[in-house]
Amino acid sequence: MTPLATLWLPIVVSAVIIFFASFIMHMLLPYHRSDYKQLPEEDKSLAALRATSLKRGLYVFPFSTHKEMKSPAMIEKYNQGPVGMAIIFPSGPPFLPKFLGLWFGYCLLIGFFVAYLAAHTVAPGTYYLAVFRIVGTAAFLAFGLGPLANVTWKGYPWSFVLKEAIDGLIYALLMAGTFGWLWPK
Repeated sequence: MTPLATLWLPIVVSAVIIFFASFIMHMLLPYHRSDYKQLPEEDKSLAALRATSLKRGLYVFPFSTHKEMKSPAMIEKYNQGPVGMAIIFPSGPPFLPKFLGLWFGYCLLIGFFVAYLAAHTVAPGTYYLAVFRIVGTAAFLAFGLGPLANVTWKGYPWSFVLKEAIDGLIYALLMAGTFGWLWPK
């Protein structure tokens, strides 16, 4: 067993490396540019939404209770469409530092739990590839497989989620490499 306190350096360094890798992948490489679409007739759509005084939250439309879902009126609403979900943020420009801070915190959190697992399964002085396999597998479970649930429950397009899974694989490999490199001797 490896003391968890000895793994603070790989936790932090891997979070920093993943943070910068995600910047490169999302801002400099072209493959994420098609992830989001503009609303048709955006000005009209936004004016209609603004008129409803939407507050921050997750909305589903058309909305129904489980009991109402099978009623003829609700089935007709579903058939007429559109059917979807919308996340509404507070009004005002997005505050990017908040999102970046939350992303970095998320990377640290995954690093902590991956380190917890590795500390209990990998001894100090273990060779690089053994550390890489354990850490990489655990990190991929968090970064790569987690987004797949969004296809099922949130209707995300497969193309979007597969790109997230590929990103997750890259993040997992970076975390695994960092832990293998900085594993206590």
